[in-house]
Amino acid sequence: MRSAQLDRRVRREAVALVREARAALSLKRGLRGKAGDLESATAAVEQGLAAKDLRRVRAGLPVLDALVDELIKRPPKSTTRDYVESIAAAVMIALALRAFVIEAFKIPSSSMYPTLEIGDHIFVNKFIYGVRIPYTSTKFFELRAPKRGEVIVFMQPCQVERDYIKRVIALAGDTVEVRCNVVYVNGQPIEHHLIEPDCSYKDYVENLDGSGSSWADKRCSLYSETVAGHEYFTYHDPGRPQRDKTLHDTGALPEGDAKDFPQAILYSCSNASDPDSKKAENQKPGRIVDVKAEGTNACEPHRHYVVPEGHVFVMGDNRANSNDSRYWGSVPIENIKGKALFIWLSYRDFALSWPPNLQFRWDRIGNFVK
Repeated sequence: MRSAQLDRRVRREAVALVREARAALSLKRGLRGKAGDLESATAAVEQGLAAKDLRRVRAGLPVLDALVDELIKRPPKSTTRDYVESIAAAVMIALALRAFVIEAFKIPSSSMYPTLEIGDHIFVNKFIYGVRIPYTSTKFFELRAPKRGEVIVFMQPCQVERDYIKRVIALAGDTVEVRCNVVYVNGQPIEHHLIEPDCSYKDYVENLDGSGSSWADKRCSLYSETVAGHEYFTYHDPGRPQRDKTLHDTGALPEGDAKDFPQAILYSCSNASDPDSKKAENQKPGRIVDVKAEGTNACEPHRHYVVPEGHVFVMGDNRANSNDSRYWGSVPIENIKGKALFIWLSYRDFALSWPPNLQFRWDRIGNFVK
């Protein structure tokens, strides 16, 4: 039985080699002056097959196999081709990682100071909230939903071509209210403490004289907040500590703050003040619930915003200078790209000159985003 199997295998291999040799002989290419040797070896095996003389076939097969291997096999890949294929493979892997696992983002504004500064380059975990089809809001599946306190990157609901980065303050079904700089979630104030009453930071702003942009000093007050175990710092306007003191001493303030939320008008993509905003079909407006009579106390909760189903409410850590959910509504879950991981590069200025004018912020590189 085994002998018959070996005979069939020898015949199959001989037929395949003869076919390959005859094809090469008909083209007369790449035979390097050995066409006669190949012709003789091919004829010897063909005659053995025709006569069903397997002993003759076995005798001629090694010679034919060696000639086919030498003359007809594909030439080895060049070094250049090896490099090109390696680079192409690396690019494909990088694109796949960028599309589904991790992506780099650059911080363009001061809305997340002091957590993230202009010129910080961060990596974002795109896998944790589910795998999406690139350049769409459609996801294959979701591993888990965002949690309170996490810093996320998302497609801005009113301008989906723009990526924003903010902190999740409340989830679907939660109530949110901001009064006199204090954020209330589900009726309870977010834990906060004054760290520094007078601080400053550098912001990159448009010059009023139309001469372009430049770095400018901004005054602030520094507070810490804790949301669901996430402790982080926030910037507020420099007048907040004094207002807090007055509120503590008197129990009330004559009026609230311009950043209070919600106001009489509940903003969403349908009525956002930004002229570039567009109506978002996947954004739900949420709703307002009055819990106290108007004017009872400007700094006490009296009007809640309920985060709609399938959305999260986000705010920037630079509370006095952040364009966030207070002004254009909640973020649909499907718009979220991923969770901010860590800063892999940070610099303040970049100039196309030699030597390059890079002012690296070494103390920020490698820091995890909290």
